[in-house]
Amino acid sequence: MDRSLIVDLGLSIRPSEQFRPRPCVFFSDRRQLADEVQISASDPDNRATTAITFLCNPSDPFFFTMAYTLASWLGRLFDAGKSFLPLQGNYINALLEQELPGEREGTLTVRDNRTGSKYTIPIVRNSVPAMGFRQICVDRAGKSPRQQFEEGLRVIDPGYRNTAVKMSSITYINGNEGIILYRGHPLASVIGKSYEEITHLLIWGSLPTPEQRLRFQRRISQAMLVVPENVKQLVATFPRTTPPMVVLGAILTGYLADQPELIPAHAGANLYSRRPEMVDEQIIRTLAITAVASSLAHCHMTGQTFREADPNLTYIENILYMGRFVDNNPAVTREKAAEILTKAWSLYADHEMTNSTSAFLHTSSTLADPLSSMTSCAMAAYGLLHGGAIDAAYRGMRDIGGVENVPKLIEKVVNKECRLSGYGHRIYKQLDPRAKYVREMLEELTRDRDIREMDPVLQVAMEIDRIASTHEYFVKRNLQANADLYGSFVYTALGINSQFATVLAACSRVSGVMAHWKEQTERAPDLWRPLQVYVPN
Repeated sequence: MDRSLIVDLGLSIRPSEQFRPRPCVFFSDRRQLADEVQISASDPDNRATTAITFLCNPSDPFFFTMAYTLASWLGRLFDAGKSFLPLQGNYINALLEQELPGEREGTLTVRDNRTGSKYTIPIVRNSVPAMGFRQICVDRAGKSPRQQFEEGLRVIDPGYRNTAVKMSSITYINGNEGIILYRGHPLASVIGKSYEEITHLLIWGSLPTPEQRLRFQRRISQAMLVVPENVKQLVATFPRTTPPMVVLGAILTGYLADQPELIPAHAGANLYSRRPEMVDEQIIRTLAITAVASSLAHCHMTGQTFREADPNLTYIENILYMGRFVDNNPAVTREKAAEILTKAWSLYADHEMTNSTSAFLHTSSTLADPLSSMTSCAMAAYGLLHGGAIDAAYRGMRDIGGVENVPKLIEKVVNKECRLSGYGHRIYKQLDPRAKYVREMLEELTRDRDIREMDPVLQVAMEIDRIASTHEYFVKRNLQANADLYGSFVYTALGINSQFATVLAACSRVSGVMAHWKEQTERAPDLWRPLQVYVPN
């Protein structure tokens, strides 16, 4: 419906009406009440118009009812002629203007060979809006414009292999050229910065001043001090052999039970959408809770006593302190471990629209709270085709036995008798910019130390990398060590149990996930609800 009707009559129009022909009301003189009123209705492309001009007193309350009744009648009149009024792209493209802001690079012309009709769809940042294809409809006869829209052409993309679900200003990745940018900052420029600085950059768009960084650090540390008794009791109920990621998810749920008033459905209100102060508070709380959760899980599995956070420590220092992750490793101090993890986590703080990040946003698109969404994120990250692949690949390398078996394994891979876990990446086809930093960290941690005493699997992994990095088969195909997998060996080189590689990797990604959530809450709510193409048996 045309905006003029809403402005002049103050009517509230249901979204479902936006795809119908537009009944419009125009006053002959908007500066004052007039006695001549024209009501018109036109098809979405303004190719046909019907108008009624009549005399009345707009100050008469009866006028409003009459005007809307006539306008609606005209809309139905156009529905009666729907077979002659095809739903045109101009109308849909106008709707897309608000959803896809930005300069148009051009247009895509689509010819439907079933009907011979042509359609125009805008191109924005080398992408086309999928909704633009809904204007393509085979059978228009006997159908209203809205029916035409609902039965329009759909785009099927199993696994979202070529589907972008949002426009974002957070992280840019070019897998072919090996480029990662955080808010426009090259990855190399943020290596060595604190986790608080990188988190602030991702979430709020700028590197913090020293004062802002310290204030941010202390706010998170203070939030870490809140550990509900029910959460501690919940952790104690799990067998010590429970997978740490399972415990992590349970702890997140435990915190939900402690403050149910922060759950929108329970509160009966939209608590976060376009409420930046509330969102920022929950970002601090979520960062703190995930740090506490990983620490509680580690202490429970190793039978150690959990320590409360120290407000004077950094985020990563507090995780190591609370969870006692390196307390039993005389070869690595907590300070050294914090230095290594600070560098490692800067590599993994965000990786654009990963499966787990999209799982978070899919859940939060329902206006769910961040902890519920983070639980979805964590469990998605534990899937075998995502973060869980780290655990699976680790076990696969352990089954190799020892370094003496590596040459035979490489030979089998070359002969296509088996696959090599931990090599190749879905995104990086040429160079993974994170790989060299992972190698540097591993070399630093293993220098002057017997790797066999650290982790036998690490010794196998480094031998695989040594041979494969110079082998013609791998070099020719640009197959390199997967930085996600080899990054997990940084944890084992620090003396941390391999089962916690996935947990700590998930913690390193929370800052990026929170940045995407904040970006999502700044926009109008939009429920992520994919379609399907029904296929009869």
